[in-house]
Amino acid sequence: MVCHLRSSHRAQRHLWIGGDRQHAHQGAPLRRRRKRGAFEQALGTSRGGRTSKLHAATDETGRPRLILLTAGNASDAATAPSLLAALGPFRRLVADRGYDSNAIRQLIAERGAEAVIPPSSPRVRQIPYDPIAYRQRNLVERLWCRLKDWRRVATRYDKLARNYLAGVYLAALLIYWIN
Repeated sequence: MVCHLRSSHRAQRHLWIGGDRQHAHQGAPLRRRRKRGAFEQALGTSRGGRTSKLHAATDETGRPRLILLTAGNASDAATAPSLLAALGPFRRLVADRGYDSNAIRQLIAERGAEAVIPPSSPRVRQIPYDPIAYRQRNLVERLWCRLKDWRRVATRYDKLARNYLAGVYLAALLIYWIN
């Protein structure tokens, strides 16, 4: 009798599965509803394995103004246009060599701001920059050090990108605005 109940349960299970599956076993639906996978969760394969990368912009006092999350294999130069678009008005942008490209410098100049970015070593014509103003980049480095004091931010055990980014926002809120 137990076998009979199990088999009848399986037959009913096949009836309530919708028409979006070709077979009655587990698997993704045939229709394309949303993008899935590691890239959607900001996970990319780099030399260190599956990682993610945080991009941040701070104000003059070192408090974070904007934090973005991308896959670990996404370059800084590819992320810069979306970072600049979300940043809002600014007078000076201090960035590291990863953001050194003519396109990024042009975007900054179109916004009427000064770019303080040291030139990368393979650049044929070295572009001058202000080394004294570049010292202000330590504010972003301090931001990373303070955020990495939080284990949840430093190790990213969260599978979902929104949960990880919420943890980063919460840590930044507690560090810079509540203390």
